[in-house]
Amino acid sequence: MVFWKSLFSGGDTATDAKAGASVGTAVKVTGLNLPPNSQIFFSTDRDLDLYELEELCDIVGWSRRPLRKVKKALQNSFIVVSMWEVRGATKRMIGFARATSDGAFNATVWDVVVHPDFQGQRLGKAMMKYTIDKIRAEDISNITLFADAHVVGFYSGMGFVEDPEGIKGMFWYPD
Repeated sequence: MVFWKSLFSGGDTATDAKAGASVGTAVKVTGLNLPPNSQIFFSTDRDLDLYELEELCDIVGWSRRPLRKVKKALQNSFIVVSMWEVRGATKRMIGFARATSDGAFNATVWDVVVHPDFQGQRLGKAMMKYTIDKIRAEDISNITLFADAHVVGFYSGMGFVEDPEGIKGMFWYPD
């Protein structure tokens, strides 16, 4: 689709993950104005503390979800991305996203969250770019997501469009 070309044709932003800074499954984010002894990393490790993830979701006002279902969702996701602040010997989760996929044509991004203390610093954009880059590395070209009304502008700024080519999302819920 045409709208994806603009997202992937641009150069690195100040907060893009730099592949050369990889540490295990983590990638260091460079170019940020952080306090001394503080660094930001992305990780694709699925072995997350579910309580820490739910605490992050709580702080942004999301509804509580059963931990057994969260665990199952992580296990069945195509990719899981977490964002971490490491300050000295302390590490805390400050962002999260995941995607499901058929592994060939389509992927859908879910559960994008950034701690309020780190919003407005382009970290959400860097995390989304990292997630999309991982999906695109698997030759998947159709990436969708669902967004609350108050964050549609954020995703639009990254090249996502509402109802591209007249496609309408539809939902089925049990009675």
